[in-house]
Amino acid sequence: MRVTLKLATSLDGRIATAAGESKWITGQKAREEVHRLRAMHQAVLVGVETAIADDPELTVRLPGFVAIQPARVVLDSRQRLPIHTKLVQDAHRLDTVIISTTAPNKRLTDAGVTVLQVDSQDARPDLPQALNALSGWLNRKVSDRLPVAPPEDFTFEGGLMIEGGGQVAASFLKAGLVDAIEWFRAPMILGDEGRPAVGEFVLNRLADAPRFKRLAVHEVGNDLWERYERL
Repeated sequence: MRVTLKLATSLDGRIATAAGESKWITGQKAREEVHRLRAMHQAVLVGVETAIADDPELTVRLPGFVAIQPARVVLDSRQRLPIHTKLVQDAHRLDTVIISTTAPNKRLTDAGVTVLQVDSQDARPDLPQALNALSGWLNRKVSDRLPVAPPEDFTFEGGLMIEGGGQVAASFLKAGLVDAIEWFRAPMILGDEGRPAVGEFVLNRLADAPRFKRLAVHEVGNDLWERYERL
């Protein structure tokens, strides 16, 4: 499964202030492009901490959008996602998946959430297994999605888009599973106390760093949209 990492950060790579404020770092035009990117993917994924803190909908909200919504996916080892979150409240209407290391919890499945159980790796879902399980579920369940007004050089790839948080981004990068990066950068500085876009990620050698080729840079309002492909 092709994996795209979406980042929306300050110039110094922060996704929130030290207090956790993050709405909105990027401007309206950048956020519209993110909705278009969602429409081009079969599924969008966040970690459970992001799902709880931000209570996102993870839907495409564009004028005239009529295609099937992408599946909303949460990495949630212990199935902590609260019932009152938007993701769970809409689960009977919109495909919602939790990838967990524990057996499906009736509290969530009764609400319409699909729980995919995979093995644990360092107390988190094993990511290659998670991608395989999600890909199999999508192939059985989800119809193809068509792009909505994409940039001229952008074609529908399907696959998964990761939208946060920092530790989820770090885990996928460290595992070598990120194929592309869509990076929106706002012209502001949040400082080293701000929350990083990429969490704990220890490298001892530059040779081990994930490397990407820049494909394009677009101005979107006051922000920059940088697009990268894995080398």
